[in-house]
Amino acid sequence: MVEGKLFVMPDFSTTAALSAAKAGQLEPWLYAYLQGGAWANPGLLAGLQKQRRWWLGPLEVELDRLSRCCGPEPSMEYWVPAEAWDKKVTRLAAGLTDPTALPPLIVEYDNATLSIRDGNHRHEAMRRRGWRTGWVVIWHNSWEEWQESWRRWMWRN
Repeated sequence: MVEGKLFVMPDFSTTAALSAAKAGQLEPWLYAYLQGGAWANPGLLAGLQKQRRWWLGPLEVELDRLSRCCGPEPSMEYWVPAEAWDKKVTRLAAGLTDPTALPPLIVEYDNATLSIRDGNHRHEAMRRRGWRTGWVVIWHNSWEEWQESWRRWMWRN
């Protein structure tokens, strides 16, 4: 607390993301989420800001429909040693209780593939807890991709 001021931690839960989306403020919420705090991902933030993006979500999606880009498998774009991966995933999984309390996974739509670009450890932790679905925000690199994705996903909601 600073001389008469109380610091309030930003809410980076899916519940907050849903509220931001409803208010037309999803992109600023996402950028604030990626900028700082426990879940910061400044590299992804810098990449997203290089061009215009079209967003869809948050949406509840089956975890099996998502592809990780990070993990201990040799084929991963972002390889992580198995011991470090398991340690972080196990720690995350132990604290999971409510899917909407977590930030949504940030996913790239690429030729109808949903690639997790932020939240790979959370995805694996959710899967290990036996969760079948998780919340995602999908980014698209063109208006045409957004339209195709919208047709695929919005009929569910």
